[in-house]
Amino acid sequence: MGDPVPQQTEHVQRGLYFEEFEVGARYAHRPGRTATEADNVLFSSLTMNAQALHLDAAYSETQPFGQRLMNSMWTLATMVGASVAQLTQGTLVAQLGLSDIAFTAPLFHGDTLYVDTEIVSKRLSESRPGQGLVTMTHTGRNQHGDVVATATRVTLMWCRPTEGEETP
Repeated sequence: MGDPVPQQTEHVQRGLYFEEFEVGARYAHRPGRTATEADNVLFSSLTMNAQALHLDAAYSETQPFGQRLMNSMWTLATMVGASVAQLTQGTLVAQLGLSDIAFTAPLFHGDTLYVDTEIVSKRLSESRPGQGLVTMTHTGRNQHGDVVATATRVTLMWCRPTEGEETP
């Protein structure tokens, strides 16, 4: 028989509790996500968005950008999704709203989307004990560093459990 196997520490991946958010902190969510034609066609089809600028290569070639554009809702959803593992996985109660959404430059098939999130504000909930509101701004950039989209998001987050209290 060999040596006994030492007890291993368990690490559960999670987002941040309300208390762990710092106003002004910036999170770089990596790796980036390279946008594909399949992403664009599938997302547009699933969401019933038949916009020719996403699906029709011949038509898009005659338009100002000269090629198909990634569906902007894919860009927004991917920006939010990129932040989940680092910020809200298992610690989010609810997403309360998105605002100030802007698509400032096109994103094309083959571009890589990189997302950063800045914590803008936070406050304890007045009506929901043990929870707090965190406002964050997501910024998406392509592989050249050009900002392609921004969005402000308000989330309701769990506060850190007190000793003896179960994790939400």
